Amino acid sequence: MGCTQSYIVASLCVCSVYLGYVHIYCSYKLLKTNVLSGDNLPSFLYLYIKFWTRALTRRSGCLCATPTTREAVYTVLKCRLETPLLRRFCSVAGYGWDYPDTEFRDIPLCFPEQLCDRLLLMVLTDENFRLSPAGLVRVRQSLKAREPIDELKKGPFTLQVRVLEYKHVDAAVEVEVFLSATSHTGRPVWESTLTLLSKNKLHKERRCFLKSENKNHLSGQPDEPLPENMKQVELRVPRSPSLQCVWSSTDCSTYGLLSLPKRLFGHRSQISPSLWMLSVCLAEIEKHKGVGVIAAPINVTAQFKEPLLVPGKVMISFWETDKIGDQSSSQGVSFHMEQHESRISVVGLISRP
Repeated sequence: MGCTQSYIVASLCVCSVYLGYVHIYCSYKLLKTNVLSGDNLPSFLYLYIKFWTRALTRRSGCLCATPTTREAVYTVLKCRLETPLLRRFCSVAGYGWDYPDTEFRDIPLCFPEQLCDRLLLMVLTDENFRLSPAGLVRVRQSLKAREPIDELKKGPFTLQVRVLEYKHVDAAVEVEVFLSATSHTGRPVWESTLTLLSKNKLHKERRCFLKSENKNHLSGQPDEPLPENMKQVELRVPRSPSLQCVWSSTDCSTYGLLSLPKRLFGHRSQISPSLWMLSVCLAEIEKHKGVGVIAAPINVTAQFKEPLLVPGKVMISFWETDKIGDQSSSQGVSFHMEQHESRISVVGLISRP
């Protein structure tokens, strides 16, 4: 009996040393540089440890001093597209599992952000990132497809995530993070600018909007009637394990890390990740208006309003528009996602550059 226990203890020690070396030490050494290879990245375990370390030592909504002036930026070379990941993405985002097999359809516009998942976590936990990674909320996003995203299938490509700037706003701090994908020929294919909000918890939340304000923002003018060409689609938002598995870490908040204890204590409502909401909107627009409406070159801007609770039902509305702001422009498509009681979750615009 004693020999068996000694064997178990020795085995556990060896496993601990091995896991510590592979997941902690090797990851620590890899992050000594900000240019890495796609087949040799730090482990999620090490990044989650860094996440909690930063979360416990930094206060939300406050800019922190950093040990160096080095920019928080990481570049990953020799990345390759994984078809199983693309299929899971398409299945969850409303495109369908067999979407990658469909002819004349480009890779979904939001998918490259899924490829930047680990890279984004590396930036948010970098010692030169000046905010706590805990509680970051996505408030705005701008997407650009300069070329068909299918270009990423043709060879090894490059991903990069970098911090652009920090801004003080109403007892909070906004940070803009830039994500990009470059083809094997060196041509920029896809870009995204995320605006994340770090709110000071000592102040009351100010992201509440009146129904009338939401409606006015959608139309652009007060009391403007809804467009006649508006199309509406009602969808059920599932409580799906796959939804959380695929999306929790790409939404830059602590929800993915904190949701399990809440569910264990009986909290049934979950918050649907912002990127999932945007992806579903674009998928429904493509289904009803054709592939050309999302084909590159294309710009998509979105603002995230109220959180969307799941499970439940949402109404996605979209309509053609001939004006963007006060200036005439080529025809675009406006859209929004609305939950019960006129809670607007996403407001967006698709336009040509």
